[in-house]
Amino acid sequence: MGTESMESNVMLQLAAEAFQAKNFELAAEIYECQLVDYSDVVSHHELLVKWADALAFGGKLSEALEIYQKASKITRLRPTHLENLIVYLTNSIRSKEGFAGQKFLQGQVEGCGNDAFVCRICEGFLYEPVTLPCGHCFCKKCLDKEKKPVCCRECKDNSRLTDLPNYRVNVVLSNLLAKWFPSQLLAVQLRHEGNALYAEKKLEVALEKYNEAIAIAPRDHLLFINHSLINSSLKNNEDALTDAEMACKLQPYWLKGHLRKAQALEALGKTEEALTECLFCIALDSENRLANLEAQRLLSDIFDPVPNQVQERIPDYIHLLSSRTRVKGGLTATFSSNCSTGSPGLYKDNCINDNSFTSLGKSTLLSAQSCTRKTGSTDFKACSGDRNEKGDFGGVHGPSAIIRGQLTKRKQVWGEEGSAGSDGSSCKRLKSEAKVETTSWCPVASELIDASDLECSLCMRLFYEPVTTPCGHSFCLKCLERCLDHNAKCPLCKEDLSEYLAQRRYSKTLLMENLIANYLPEELAERQIIDKEEIAELSNLNKNVPIFVCTMAFPTVPCPLHIYEPCYRLMVRRCMETGTNQFGMCLSDSVNGFATYGCILEIRNVEFFADGRSVVDTIGRRRFKVIQHRKRDGYNTADIEYLEDKKVGGAEEAELRTLHNRVYDQALSWVNSLKAQQKERIVGHFGPMPEKDLDPQISPNGPSWCWWLLAVMPLEGRAQLPFLALTSLKDRLTGIRRVLVFMSRSRSR
Repeated sequence: MGTESMESNVMLQLAAEAFQAKNFELAAEIYECQLVDYSDVVSHHELLVKWADALAFGGKLSEALEIYQKASKITRLRPTHLENLIVYLTNSIRSKEGFAGQKFLQGQVEGCGNDAFVCRICEGFLYEPVTLPCGHCFCKKCLDKEKKPVCCRECKDNSRLTDLPNYRVNVVLSNLLAKWFPSQLLAVQLRHEGNALYAEKKLEVALEKYNEAIAIAPRDHLLFINHSLINSSLKNNEDALTDAEMACKLQPYWLKGHLRKAQALEALGKTEEALTECLFCIALDSENRLANLEAQRLLSDIFDPVPNQVQERIPDYIHLLSSRTRVKGGLTATFSSNCSTGSPGLYKDNCINDNSFTSLGKSTLLSAQSCTRKTGSTDFKACSGDRNEKGDFGGVHGPSAIIRGQLTKRKQVWGEEGSAGSDGSSCKRLKSEAKVETTSWCPVASELIDASDLECSLCMRLFYEPVTTPCGHSFCLKCLERCLDHNAKCPLCKEDLSEYLAQRRYSKTLLMENLIANYLPEELAERQIIDKEEIAELSNLNKNVPIFVCTMAFPTVPCPLHIYEPCYRLMVRRCMETGTNQFGMCLSDSVNGFATYGCILEIRNVEFFADGRSVVDTIGRRRFKVIQHRKRDGYNTADIEYLEDKKVGGAEEAELRTLHNRVYDQALSWVNSLKAQQKERIVGHFGPMPEKDLDPQISPNGPSWCWWLLAVMPLEGRAQLPFLALTSLKDRLTGIRRVLVFMSRSRSR
């Protein structure tokens, strides 16, 4: 007996592996043949469910439903028993309707015409829009109801200022929506009034408010779904169903609409049609917990045994006399197109066809039990001999009239269903038509579109990269940054924006940017051209090069800077925006403003502080001479020409190499003579002394160690400046040697 039990366990494990490998035919055969070995009710019931699961996923839905029914006669099917069946049915719906993923609903809503004006929390018209720091907009009332800190429903961001106590309405968007959609805003106000009355249990008055709102905005799907809920509360179930169907017509892929419809159908006792809607909801979003629980419960009720006098007629699917079996025939007919051609259904293309696995399973099955394809009970069909190869009950072909009235009862959305052999083109066409026709709000009238409604109050031009502050005011990104350079307050209402400035992660207001792109494309193109011209002008590193007047800088030598003046904040930001990351550094001059010679610095990193200051890590690149200088937005600019060392050859080159080696040794000796504390400070600021170059003329600026040495030697800027202007390496080395000799003599004294 122990051996037989062990063999049974091996067979069940083999069946589970076959199911996992999508070899559903083998799994079904094993589960069927194992029934004879399990006489206890619990095990028998579990094997029936697993057998039915394998049949369903193998494309034999009609047989699977019959086995589920037999299992329900033993013990009521619990929701967990029906999980696999629901997965199969919803996958079939998803495949049939052409849904392209688990989150098909979200993509459909986002792409639905003027539904750009939808709040993604309440899924209604955007009313009193508030812009979060991430750039997405929601209704103010919706945000007030959200948990704090608020997590954006679009990007799931909850890291940036979303725990503010008060959200301010976006002024520009609010005025724009009031101008473009006055009727819709009035309807939303009536909806809010109706919601307040509903909360006070004044259902009749709330219904009247919604009647007024629907008269004003007859294409607002959210009005109909709430109207349906009020009718349900008043026990007006037929009216509730009509409202839910209208909401589904306006938004065919709106999950909440179909859930409300399912609830209305169930209230009317139409359990099978309610199940259909729940399955459709799961097909839209398989992760929706409410739809899954409802579908499991409804399916469990449908399989629940009925009175004995009806139960005897349940297997006769031709007549479909019982209301509890009508869904079985309907579901079978709907999906029989997958199995009537002999294919294994939805998983035909994905099924693993492992011949060795199948052969091994069958041989093991036959040798272990000598299976005769009989279960030993007259209640069950034989393993294969009595199966209807067409996948239908009683020879019924194609979709039945029952399922046309249940699973495909969406003629107002899809139109008439195509044949089972349809290629899906008609379905795609109907979806595209529904997408155009079900826009909830009216299009924006062309005479209402005015570019001045979307102008920045600082530059008086069309918004370019619009951002919205926590106080609700919108500006161009660059305009706002320039204002915050001078004062951490809103340019319009003077509210403190210190925390907003500290974040320094300004996100564009996406809705405003999209509105400009869609409704003002020509004006946007002109604005983009102007911006490109400005960027091109700022990117020129020969003319109008930005000049930082501060200290001496040398090629290859690091030069950390503390930026706090507004003009230099702007200058550094522009250098980074243009992508050059470079500006000139010159020594101050009392006569001309700054020295004639300087060095180009390249920005390697910027660390910002909460108050707008920053530490900029730069390194010297090229020397230049100023030809002409001027001012721009508070900082200096100059036309420049770059300097390079003149190369020498022959005897002069040999003499230069000898001089280079001597001066390097002399410099190294001086550096080594410094105190340990001095050397540590120098290395921490400028890095270690560079190695000697094999060829002193390889760089147009000369050896790096020369510039490093000039930077660390105790010389004033005026004494260092002539070295920067020299284009003769020999003269520079000679000058460095004189300085070293002078410092050595001074130390010896």
